[in-house]
Amino acid sequence: MKIRGLGLSLALVGCVALAGCSTATVVTLQNGTQYITKDVPKTKSVDGFYEFKDISGKPVRVRADEVATVKKED
Repeated sequence: MKIRGLGLSLALVGCVALAGCSTATVVTLQNGTQYITKDVPKTKSVDGFYEFKDISGKPVRVRADEVATVKKED
């Protein structure tokens, strides 16, 4: 399972590298799950969630207390 997740993560990083102009951001959750986004995610909403689209364009909603870090990708 971890190898599968690692492969998916590497594929997403590769897509981000090809994206070019956008400001890629990595959202890391408390359980270690990472989401790569094309742009900086919206800050916490009124109901306490972060909302963003991952690199494939899928909308993601995560409770703010589950988010460990939000960093621009190098």
